[in-house]
Amino acid sequence: MARTAKKQMNGNVAVARPAGELLKIGDAARRLGISPSMIRAWEKMGLITPERTGSAYRLYSPQDLRLLRRAVYLRKVAGLNAKAILNRLRDEGLLAAARNGSHDEQHSSGPRLRNLRKRRGESLSEVAAALGISVGFLSNLERSQSGASVGLARRLAQHYGVNILDLFEQPGAQGPLVRAADRKVLRSGEGVCMELLAWGNIIMEPHLFRVAPGAGSVESYRHDGEEFLFVLKGRLTIYLEGEEFQLKTGDSFYFRSTSPHRWENCGQTEAVILWINTPPSF
Repeated sequence: MARTAKKQMNGNVAVARPAGELLKIGDAARRLGISPSMIRAWEKMGLITPERTGSAYRLYSPQDLRLLRRAVYLRKVAGLNAKAILNRLRDEGLLAAARNGSHDEQHSSGPRLRNLRKRRGESLSEVAAALGISVGFLSNLERSQSGASVGLARRLAQHYGVNILDLFEQPGAQGPLVRAADRKVLRSGEGVCMELLAWGNIIMEPHLFRVAPGAGSVESYRHDGEEFLFVLKGRLTIYLEGEEFQLKTGDSFYFRSTSPHRWENCGQTEAVILWINTPPSF
């Protein structure tokens, strides 16, 4: 008789599953060679929907692993960003069609980048040369097949004379209260997610940054204003005018935005940061 794993609760019914059929998130991540936070991020985007135990532990089936393994390949070998991976998986028939109004569709910067360039009467090659990037990469950005890092998004906004938020679909009117479920989510490059905590006619611009291990701004940038950070979870390394600062959970950091700065998550888990800019710069 084949060995079976411990019974998992499915609603009020206990279901016995073959041993080794389902993996917890840590085991799945090790098998795939990626971080658990990356799996959670893909789950949040709708790539997979793992089963849950009675105590809410995620359990990943062989089918989930096959889908994730394909996503890892498309990310590491084909160089696709998260949105492009989802589109490719849908084209391959491995994923259901996207729901209308998903965060990634609503807040894709590609069409706005194309409109901003055409409004200025510039060609792909002219903008690419001005920013020091390839024409192919800029074309991928405009088709939402690649994502711009925070540093590159900043330079694109400066080139077009706009705010970074202008690169995305503008949020609607907002009152004094923002429910967690109503936050506007922007993605900038691989592994960086920015949740707007307030928007509109404001003096301070608060965000919740979620930074996956190894992700960050990629390059240094500077702009007018001041910034305040409070690390809610994880670690963040900030490079400010050539000096390195290691921040951990509970640390806060303040600096003038005119100083060249770069940041990245050098830890092993997702970093969550309350990040406030004034005046609004994103």
